[in-house]
Amino acid sequence: MAKRRRKLSPELEKNISLAKKQIELITAIIHDIDEDDIQEEYKSAFLPVMSAYMSLDQMYKDVGYNEDTSSLHNLYLTNLDKFKNEYEL
Repeated sequence: MAKRRRKLSPELEKNISLAKKQIELITAIIHDIDEDDIQEEYKSAFLPVMSAYMSLDQMYKDVGYNEDTSSLHNLYLTNLDKFKNEYEL
């Protein structure tokens, strides 16, 4: 049986690409923190953001655009906003 084509969304692809750049930037900023205790705290707090992004990226590659990928993108944005509000970079 032929594999079903996944539905694509140029807008979501653009948002995932932007999310990747944000993840890379924030990760680099966290790694530049000199104090190990503070750096570990930031890493732990950033983990939900990173996890949501990685899940979104993988699901979009595997499944394409659907309600779940849209929800994961919203979860990523929510986690990112929460992180930015609680931690100063």
